Amino acid sequence: MRLASARTRGCRVGTQTMDVASNPARLEPTPEPPGADQRAAPRFTLLIRAAKLVSAQGEFVCVIRDVSETGVSVRTFHALPGCEDFALHMPAGAIYEIVKIWQRGNEAGFTFGQAVEVERLVNESSEYPKRGLRLGLCFPVAVNTLSGSFEAVVENLSQQGARLTCDRMLAIDQTVRIAMPDLGGKPREVRAKVRWRRDQHYGVVFDDTFTLGDFARLAALLQAPALLEEAVPPAGA
Repeated sequence: MRLASARTRGCRVGTQTMDVASNPARLEPTPEPPGADQRAAPRFTLLIRAAKLVSAQGEFVCVIRDVSETGVSVRTFHALPGCEDFALHMPAGAIYEIVKIWQRGNEAGFTFGQAVEVERLVNESSEYPKRGLRLGLCFPVAVNTLSGSFEAVVENLSQQGARLTCDRMLAIDQTVRIAMPDLGGKPREVRAKVRWRRDQHYGVVFDDTFTLGDFARLAALLQAPALLEEAVPPAGA
């Protein structure tokens, strides 16, 4: 069966674009390979949707590949922590307790703590197409402006922007350059514009957004860099 949904924004993985925007979400039975054991619940394909996996080791980006009433499989951009217990956080706010059952390279399968309504999960993942994936990462950065440089702390991060705190006064619509950590060791300079201010807290929007893959690897670098050493590079990346 097919389930139509609102269009969502496209997201890029590595050098490839994972077109979430142009394709409506839908459910399709996934055929079983010859000789495979029959699952307790039918498994359906969920068109690519970014989400995050939360564990005791941190928050990590994933892409949902398929889902059923009893489980879900995802693709990641690096190895996952060795723990079994995770929570699957959808961008719209829904949270599902899951347990890791298997992992092969950058793919992993989980079971839900309790049966879920597949159509409800798909609907809530597409009901808010403009809500980006946000990670609760906290780390120091250097901010450069025309009047000089100063230290700030990023309080959370998305592909499109960040919330940061600092003791300097910034103007709305002011352009800044933020030195972000990067895999190569040398900071990556990201141009951004201030969109809002509350006391010493600021919301900035990036001029050049992160691809989903770069965003995922940055999150791993900040929380558990050893996971990147175990990663299997995605095809075409």
